[in-house]
Amino acid sequence: MGKQVWRIVVASGAAAVFTAVAAAPAGAAEGGVSFTRVQVNGGKPIVIGVSEVAVPASFRMATTHKWKWPAVFLYRGGAGDRLWHAIETSDCITVSSGVCDFNETMYFDPSVWDMRNSEAGAWKVGAEVYFKGGGGDTDDKGMTVHVKRNSRLTVNASPEPVSKDKTITVTGKVTRANWETKKYASYGGRLVNLQFKPAGTASYTTVKKVYANGSGDLRTTVKASKTGTWRWVYHGNTTTGPSASSGDNVVVK
Repeated sequence: MGKQVWRIVVASGAAAVFTAVAAAPAGAAEGGVSFTRVQVNGGKPIVIGVSEVAVPASFRMATTHKWKWPAVFLYRGGAGDRLWHAIETSDCITVSSGVCDFNETMYFDPSVWDMRNSEAGAWKVGAEVYFKGGGGDTDDKGMTVHVKRNSRLTVNASPEPVSKDKTITVTGKVTRANWETKKYASYGGRLVNLQFKPAGTASYTTVKKVYANGSGDLRTTVKASKTGTWRWVYHGNTTTGPSASSGDNVVVK
């Protein structure tokens, strides 16, 4: 199956390609087109760091028009206020006469396009298609997708090794992607879980919760009763994705 690449759809804040049909219900055949079975990232938030992220989407389109470049997209306010990204859409996967399924990939890349930190949060989902010979159709799909800035955690537990029931210090740092500088920056004040996994087991258990300081630094002390692995876990929020540090193993003698 061939691919067509529609590189760089309308940037956030730019003029709309079509007049938005913002109030059209899901599946409405406004302009002679019906978009159904719309999915974006399996219903999960889209988490973006400072490099390219590929996000899967899919939809079904029914129309008797001759068409080109169908796609789903993310927008706020009017359909012209879009989150800037590139799109790759499959050819028609024929369902029946005039009905096609499509697989789509959205490419978000702060290292290439000017994404603003304020763009993190809730976005609406729209679907559109151009018609051969001019015109087209744009529908609101009544769906919300959360776009989040990626977070990262580091960990260090010391001393290593340690005598049984002696105190160890666990440190770390919380950072978050800054789309505007294209770098990760300190993310202070976050509530983060310190977790422990005993040697020979498969799962972590939360030992305590610690707030990062204003610079995103984490520091706490615990007693080491058995050999195992320590890590930090942050659960994220409406604009920031969750993260977990790698594990730091401490041998208890």
